[in-house]
Amino acid sequence: MGIMATESTEVEQAADVEQRTFAEMGLHSTVLQAVRDAGYETPTPIQAQAIPLVMKGRDVMGLAQTGTGKTAAFTLPIVDRLVDGPRRTRALVLTPTRELCVQVEESVQKYAKHSELSVLSVYGGVPLDPQEKRLRAGVDIVVATPGRLIDHLERQNVVFDDLEVLVLDEADRMLDMGFAPQINRIIADVPSYRQTLLFSATMPPEVEALARKYLRKPVVVQVGRRSSAASTVTHAVYPVPRDRKSALLAQLLKAEALDSVLVFTRTKHGADRVVRHLEKENIESTAMHADKTQPQRTRALQDFKSGKVRVLVATDIAQRGLDISGITHVVNYDVPQQAEDYVHRIGRTGRAAKEGDAFTFMAPDEIAMVRQIERVIGQPIPRISVPGYDFGTVAAD
Repeated sequence: MGIMATESTEVEQAADVEQRTFAEMGLHSTVLQAVRDAGYETPTPIQAQAIPLVMKGRDVMGLAQTGTGKTAAFTLPIVDRLVDGPRRTRALVLTPTRELCVQVEESVQKYAKHSELSVLSVYGGVPLDPQEKRLRAGVDIVVATPGRLIDHLERQNVVFDDLEVLVLDEADRMLDMGFAPQINRIIADVPSYRQTLLFSATMPPEVEALARKYLRKPVVVQVGRRSSAASTVTHAVYPVPRDRKSALLAQLLKAEALDSVLVFTRTKHGADRVVRHLEKENIESTAMHADKTQPQRTRALQDFKSGKVRVLVATDIAQRGLDISGITHVVNYDVPQQAEDYVHRIGRTGRAAKEGDAFTFMAPDEIAMVRQIERVIGQPIPRISVPGYDFGTVAAD
């Protein structure tokens, strides 16, 4: 773990638990009915470990790669806890991105559908007034990005005097994005005697420090190695000159059964260029990046989720927090510069034990980065040579 025990923070590793069904977990009948409505019977490993601990009121640190079902690992027991209680703001979930904020809200709505609980997602890029009206009217569960939540706190649109549960979701990503001051500011406004849940794909020193500061005798729930890639994902590297990547992508999309494809580029302009090329080839695609307005990003995500377009081209704004079922392929159009980002990117496919493929287009100047990725994930990635595109044979270390 690496976290040193202090007087207020004694780290405990969660014991392995026997696989149980949701029906055996003691969930409230309305919550269990919603789980059944969603078609779920058996929890994922992180759900099986975390849910009973959260239901007991323990502080929990959840360490898991993306796609393991960790959102339900905290939304289910929170809904269970609040369902019969007073109608006040009793739970707060902080997320790094607008997209994840909306998806956590959708998860809460799914499991609270047979109750009177209300939930509101609060994020920037959209008008403040509708959120202000909802907050002042009162909601049970607030899901928020840090910056927009502070806007509401400063306007006194929401108070957390009755808060019982605080969730820091994708904590490593929030710190990567520079949200540490905002997190500290928000936590200063919530009761000190509360249950705190922290979920993170990785555990760098900054996240360990955050846990030491805010969690009380936490239990650690860990699924898989900290930097491991999902075992259900098949990896492949395509050697290709940088100026031939768009043509190779179009050829693969035309020749292979690539049904729902998420393509990652390094830059916003690169994403737009790829979309323009694919459209010339009559391949339905859309782009999502920081230069798009929030309505444009929401529409792009909806079109991709619904199958209206089969290719979503995105910058790393989409590498974390997107919970889209059925993504068959992730394509690293540009090799990520950080090996950890490879794990996060390909975590968009192979989710919930389904199989997926991760293709990486490797230009000559990206060979070293691919080898670093191989060292981090602990396995060589097969090279696939496509006639007319391969710049030469590149041996895997």
